Amino acid sequence: MLYKLLFLINVLWSCQATALQPATAPQTAVGSIQVAFTPGDDAAGLIMQAIRHARKQILVQAYSFTHIGIADALIRAHQRGIEVLVIADSQQSERIPTSLIRQLAAAGIPVLMDSEHLSAHNKVMIIDADNHPVVITGSYNFTHAAQFTNAENLLVLHDNPGIADAYRNNWQRHREHSLPLLP
Repeated sequence: MLYKLLFLINVLWSCQATALQPATAPQTAVGSIQVAFTPGDDAAGLIMQAIRHARKQILVQAYSFTHIGIADALIRAHQRGIEVLVIADSQQSERIPTSLIRQLAAAGIPVLMDSEHLSAHNKVMIIDADNHPVVITGSYNFTHAAQFTNAENLLVLHDNPGIADAYRNNWQRHREHSLPLLP
């Protein structure tokens, strides 16, 4: 009981201590949307296809990252000159033995660790935010389990600059407090 009381006090204090931002304005529905549900749909295939079509930049926020095909697609994009930047949850990257975050960094991709939050639970990719943007989001972690064993959802939003700007601005806010992955 004492634990629950302390938890509630901490939550209330955290809410008061944090300056809440107003939600973004409603976005105009433009572009197209692809939807995938797992297991069953090829969500990883949609992600890898979007990465293959990137022309300039891929911004990633990852909670868990164990899907080798998605990691390989990001590494190949980096090797062909696409700017790839990753913000990862610091605890998940260290706790999961099959995490591929260190492999991304070893391939030369800049990786930042978001340890400011109890859980950096975003699962987002923003691709080419300034020209024919693609935003990938949903419950889908970039993991093997998300594709084959978990019940997950994925949205791939094409050509909606307002959504891309909102997600890129959020990515930038997290970049400001994230630290480089230590060797």
